[in-house]
Amino acid sequence: MGISLEMVTDRSISLNFLIFLQNIYLNQNRDEERLRFPYSSTKIAFKEKILSEYKELWNVVSAKVSLNDGTDLEVFHEEKELFYQKLFSDNAGSLTSFNEVYKGFQVWWESFAGGIAVERSIDELGHSLYLDLVRFLKERRIVPQKPLYIWLIYDECLLANSQVSSYHAVIPVGDYYLKYKELVLRLQNCFI
Repeated sequence: MGISLEMVTDRSISLNFLIFLQNIYLNQNRDEERLRFPYSSTKIAFKEKILSEYKELWNVVSAKVSLNDGTDLEVFHEEKELFYQKLFSDNAGSLTSFNEVYKGFQVWWESFAGGIAVERSIDELGHSLYLDLVRFLKERRIVPQKPLYIWLIYDECLLANSQVSSYHAVIPVGDYYLKYKELVLRLQNCFI
């Protein structure tokens, strides 16, 4: 029985921007041994209820990204205010801080060290993952009903739930290298 699996792997600018913001927030309250990219010595004024606001925003953005219709770029560029309003305190300096963070992310993302590196970093392992999933589908005699979409993020999402759902997954690049077996098992659940 031939199994045909269409697997689309891409990077999400909007979800990666949320990871960028998450890490800035976490770094403000961490010791030096546990810092994450990007590091900023400038204190950013986030909302007091950032944890609940972040989860809500992650869910909204993730749902839009999962539509796979180009909404990801639209959210990042045309709904820039959404990130600011949900996560940043409304005071005199916070808009300036937000704009600096936004521009810093944009410059990094558009460089070879940013978005391109995120996408290309899993090329070989992405092929192995595809073969492992096809093997699983053949063993279980499962015929995929639609393409599997995998959205790459450069770091773990620690402030929201980035679980796998039916034919849609948000995966940190590190999982390909450090948690490959768990990743395969997690993605198998997309088909069950």
